[in-house]
Order: sequence, then C-alpha cells, then structure tokens
Amino acid sequence: MNPADPADPSTLPTPSAPSTPTDQTAPSTPTAPSTPSASCTPPVGSLHPELDAATLGSFAAALESGDPSGLPPARAAEVEAVRSVAVFSRGRVAGAGGVLLDAALWRRKGSGPRPVVVMPAPWTNLGWVAYAVRASAFATRGYDVLAYTPRGFGASAGRVDTAGPLDVADGSRALDHLLQRTAGPVTRIGFLGVSYGAGIGLLVAARDPRVDAVVAFSTWGDLGEVLVENSTRRVGAVRALLAAAARARLSPETERVLEDVLAGRDIAGALRWAEERSPFGHVKEFNRRRLPVFLSHAWHETLFPPNQTLKLFDELTGPRRVVLSVGDHAGPGTGGLLGLPDRVWTDADRWFDHHLMGAPNGVAEDGQVAGEVMWSGTVEHRPTRHALTRRIRRLHLTGGGQLAERPEAGWTAGVLCGVDTPTAVADEVVRSGYAEMAGRPKIYPAGDIDRAVAAVWVCAPAEETLRLRGVPRLRVTYRAANPGSSFVAHLMDLAPDGSARLVTHAPYSDLGSAPDSLVGADIDLQATAYDVPRGHRLLLVMAGRDALYADANLPRASLAFTSPEATPSYLDLPLG
Repeated sequence: MNPADPADPSTLPTPSAPSTPTDQTAPSTPTAPSTPSASCTPPVGSLHPELDAATLGSFAAALESGDPSGLPPARAAEVEAVRSVAVFSRGRVAGAGGVLLDAALWRRKGSGPRPVVVMPAPWTNLGWVAYAVRASAFATRGYDVLAYTPRGFGASAGRVDTAGPLDVADGSRALDHLLQRTAGPVTRIGFLGVSYGAGIGLLVAARDPRVDAVVAFSTWGDLGEVLVENSTRRVGAVRALLAAAARARLSPETERVLEDVLAGRDIAGALRWAEERSPFGHVKEFNRRRLPVFLSHAWHETLFPPNQTLKLFDELTGPRRVVLSVGDHAGPGTGGLLGLPDRVWTDADRWFDHHLMGAPNGVAEDGQVAGEVMWSGTVEHRPTRHALTRRIRRLHLTGGGQLAERPEAGWTAGVLCGVDTPTAVADEVVRSGYAEMAGRPKIYPAGDIDRAVAAVWVCAPAEETLRLRGVPRLRVTYRAANPGSSFVAHLMDLAPDGSARLVTHAPYSDLGSAPDSLVGADIDLQATAYDVPRGHRLLLVMAGRDALYADANLPRASLAFTSPEATPSYLDLPLG
C-alpha cells in the first residue's frame, strides 16, 4: 500500500472555522472529508512511504458520516464499534497565538471516568488523518482521544516551528481543548506520536506536569546529532526533511537552519537551535517525575539514527521501554497505523493500558528492551539495554587487510577521496529501510569495491554464529593531506559467495587539524542486533564519500589509515 501525500492543504479534510474567536472548539459542519488521491505512486520526499492515505481518508470520512458502506467489512465493523461507544467530531484547536490547528476528537459516551490521549501528527500534510484508525482503537478501549495536525502542515494554520516553543505550547493547548470536552472525569493523560509528533509529544510531556505517560515512535532524542554526527553534516537526512515539507509552510528560522546545515554555514547556530528542541535536554524533568516513556525505533534508521535516541533512553530513570526493529523511519508501526496486526503497537497499547488505566498486564515485567534480530524475525527481551552486550571482542586492523586478534603497527592503507563506492549506506533515505522490512536488504558486491578508493579489512570466517548486540566501536588513526577530512565506516556481513549486507555504520569528520597531521578517531557505530552466520566474515570498509553525509575532503585528496604502536587501530565488537 502506498500513500498519496496531498498536493496541498486543500486536498485534506478541512473543518469549518469556529463561529467566534472564543468558540475555537465548535465541531465543523458534518461534511465528509475529501479522500486523498489513491495513486499507487508515493510522493517524492514522503517520510512515510507505506502510509495509505486513501485508506485512512476513507476511514475518517466514514467516522464522520456514519456510513461505512464503502469500506471493507472488517474496517466497517471498526467504524461501527467506535461510533457505538464514542462521538467523533472534527474541529479546530486554538494553539499559541490563536493559530488554528486542524484536529479530530473521539469522546467516550457516558459520564464515567476515563484516561485521555493526545496525538500530534507526523511530518506530513496528511496530518491527524494518519491516526484515524489508531485513535479509534484507543476510543474503543476506553480512552478519549484528540489527534491534531501541527502548525504549518496540512489544514493547520501557522508556520512549522520544528518542535520549538510554539509547538510545545500548541501541545498543551490541545490537551486543554480535550480536557474541556470530556464528558467525565479524566483519570490520567498520555501523549503519543509518530516521527515529528513523537518529538513534540516528548517535549510537551517534559514541560507539562499533567502528562502521565508517553509513547514515541521513531523520535529523535538529540536533534543536534540528527543534523551533525561526529562533526559530519547529515545532508541526506536534512534534504529528506525539506523534501517532505515541500508543501508545508516552514518558519523562516526552520528554513534558514536546515539550509545552513546543507551549505555548511553557522553550524554552531544550528546546534543551538536544535538543543532547545531536543528531549535529551529535558532528562531532569522526565526523571524528576519518573515519567513512563516508551520508545520504538529501527536499527537502520536513516533519518533519526538510533544512537542519539538511545542516548536519551539511557539517561531516563523512570519506567522505560525501547523496542528496536528491522526497518527505517516510522516503518516499525506503519502496519499498526493502518489497522494491521503489529507487535510494536501491541506493546505500546499495553504500555498505555498499564500506565494510564492501571491494567495488570505484565508490561512492567517485560524488561526495558525488545530487540528484533536482523533478518531472523526473532525478538529478544532484555532487562536493560546494557544487558544486550555480554562481552567485547577486539579485532585489530592490520596492514594485510585483516581484522586480527593481535595489533600490527607501521602499515598504511591509502584512500582516494571524492569517488563514490558501492558501499553507500542507503540508495534512498527511508525507502531503503522499508525494503529491508519486506525482506529485501541491499546486497553489496564486495568484489566491486575498488581498494584505491576504499580501505578494506576482513576477519576470518566465523567458526560459530557471531551474535552482535549493542554498539560496535572503532578506533583508527589516519593522516589527511589537506585540512578538513571525512570518512564513513561500514561494517558488513560478507557471505562466502562474495555478497555482503550492511550491519551498521557511522561517519567521522575532522575539521580542525593541520594538513598532513595524524588524526585519531574514536567512533561509536550505530547500535545493532545482528547474527553473522557460521562461515561468514565481518568486512570493515572505510570510504571517503557517502551520499548520506557531507564530504569535508578536498577533491582528489587522500587519506592514509595507519596504526601507531602506542595507539593501535581496532574494532570492538559487542557480543551477546
């Protein structure tokens, strides 16, 4: 199923404006929302390539009209079930500064107590409609729900603040809106979001003491590390964000910052902007209230790499859980948004049912981590994230291109910069990871890697399955002929037939060393759960260029990797 991200806000279901400035919550006229295009070709730049906008739009239309006759029988039954216990209405929320936000409300019938959930929408003009099915499921289970489109997207007014102060204030206003309209006492309050909505939800929860629990799918923890990782600008991710917001209305500040990152201007200013928008900067607030936080992420996420989200997770001291899966941005959980069986949404539902409803469903005994092992389909549960790794195995980079048990000093491996290699992390941001979810990981032809433009090391064939669990770490020394240098380290699983699959990777840049000086690089590769089969070998490839990242090397410059006796180059493997 492919989405059709509407061409402009007018294609979205748009409620009528409230009758007076003080009546910002009146429901819209009962006209069925227009259905987004059912085109089979997803829009260029979509961060949610599997969200079927036509299906979701039809479901929302049936919720409002009460006529589910055009839906498949199972989906029609869902509409009838939610309308039997809740009243659905569409309207506007008055956000900060009076900006009107497109929203939908599910209100349980009767006057009994109930928990409530607020759902800020993802970075897409589809807006709150993305949550139509899931919000209905929450309402059926006993929640009042408000889903809304953040400012600047879809039919909401204003300009995109990128989870800044205005978006945080809007989230609290949306909660006010919901609390004023519930028919019974509110017991507890949750925020749930996917992607952009997840980041907003976390930031609102940190600032608003009324929030009792959070669920965040594919969120960022440190937005600065989304923009710049190991001093390397993540230009592929920034381009994807801009492309996905092509029909949105970005604030001048947001547009300037993202363009600055692409151009390499005022990076310090961009990081200051990102710091205010990073949940990691609010750890003290989360921990002071011991706020229950549920995170879902993908191992090969190309938009918000997992380590910066795990950094947030590691600092939390209240109830916490992270579910890590095969895929890419928002992929784990997309099926659940469409109403399909989904283990990640099942976990999230149990999280809210326990922390907002008090359900004794055993979620507190599940452990803090559930990790899906790449390509096996196995989901492993661990009491803590650090329990993923049981021991570290160190392999040394040697002059013969081997990953060996003993260090070797004095060798040099040269790399010519400015040339593409077959080891590119992803052919397309987000979409490559969705192919992985479908069981089609990218296959790399290891034999085609030109040793003149990439340095390559390989270990001996594994005598038994090598269970990588956690964060591989690389220590390497190199000499750059020119000021400013970059490389990307790719760790791969090399099969006996010469084909390889990506295990994990990380970029590195040095922007301040003098020409022809030795640079010591200590790099955390992105976390992984990967079983290297018996007979396969680990392949480490270091290339000066990858389209996902900015290249600080001068054209035709060279890097010379080496291993000084005092500081040998090595790869630490986390084994579980």
